[in-house]
Amino acid sequence: MNSLNHAGPLRRVLIVGDFAAINGGQAKVAIDSARLLADAGLEVIFFAASGPVCAELSHPRIRTVCLGQHTLLENPSRLNAMMTGLWNEAALRALREEMAKLSSADSVIHCHGWAKALSPSVGRAFAQTEVPVLYTMHEYFLACPNGGFFDFQRQEICTRRPLSTACLTTQCDARNPAHKAWRVVRSAVARGPGRLPGGLRHIAYISQTQLGAMRPYLPADARLHSLPNPVAIGGGQVDAAGNDAFVFVGRLAPEKGGLLFARAAQEAGVRAVFVGDGPEAGAIRAANPSAEVVGWVSPDEVQEHLSKARALVFPSLWYECQPLVPIEALVRGVPVICGAWSAASEVVEAGVNGIICRDAKVATFAAALNEISGLGPFDASHLAEDAAPERHLDRLLDIYGQMLGGSVAPAA
Repeated sequence: MNSLNHAGPLRRVLIVGDFAAINGGQAKVAIDSARLLADAGLEVIFFAASGPVCAELSHPRIRTVCLGQHTLLENPSRLNAMMTGLWNEAALRALREEMAKLSSADSVIHCHGWAKALSPSVGRAFAQTEVPVLYTMHEYFLACPNGGFFDFQRQEICTRRPLSTACLTTQCDARNPAHKAWRVVRSAVARGPGRLPGGLRHIAYISQTQLGAMRPYLPADARLHSLPNPVAIGGGQVDAAGNDAFVFVGRLAPEKGGLLFARAAQEAGVRAVFVGDGPEAGAIRAANPSAEVVGWVSPDEVQEHLSKARALVFPSLWYECQPLVPIEALVRGVPVICGAWSAASEVVEAGVNGIICRDAKVATFAAALNEISGLGPFDASHLAEDAAPERHLDRLLDIYGQMLGGSVAPAA
């Protein structure tokens, strides 16, 4: 267990997020960072709107405050979901109670999102406290109403200015115009009474792609910090050249590009394996009858599929922020095929550890599937070191130290 050498006064961290259980990358990073900080000797308060509370938060230095609220999607009352999604007053009151216990001299607050349950109301508390607050952007909700800078109707990246006339008059939502209208109202509430992002003074970005998309909409006086997500190595090194499976891992939704991969694999005549499920599963099977769609599996089983992969195919059609599976694949020696527009391309060196496609055409991805045979083994030790949880902890402590005007670092 690490201890802390305090060159600065940091003693406790209040982590704020929608979930107290790992149900996606955003919650996983929040919970993993809570354990890293607690193992390093800090007192951690983990504040979440929705349960259940996962076993990973069981730690002598972690105190969990879970409100037991519904997420917006799981709320049985659509009217209540709409209202609390705009302004969750109960979450705001509870958060203020926890923040009142902190001292600005030795505490920091770290928020990992609000869009699934907490609502923009928490931004009001952040803007009014003297305790330093760090906000990590795991998506694009601080600017874009649908959180992705993506037009789900046209299946393309959206470059319209959020809440501009062009934005307001475009139905880009994955559901329907009424849901887009509600999200527009929520964005206006966030900007106004929620003070998001206007009231934030420290904002963390997880990739250069994300920063490029978000920078025009962030406060000019906010300090921006690079804070990539931690990625643990999930298994041993893979002899990818000896494998024949091209593997996709993720939700089978239109924006993830699974159908593009299915068609490209059919054209290239290669074996396609889809680890995941979603609304496009049927279309993927129809486009490529020989494709294997294995559904959702455990993390260990995901790693087993990567062990059998010639390459990981990551054809997502939107920016993404910092997808973790491509990094997991690369550190195990599995090359990656992705689009130039995706943050995944930041860790791919074309012709060395993968192929970067310049457009989302079937022929382009089919050519990449064939080109991968020319790639040999590569060294990913630097990437593994940079993405390691220990490196993430170092970055966290450095940022927290800057926020408090000093520095803190784990002991050697």
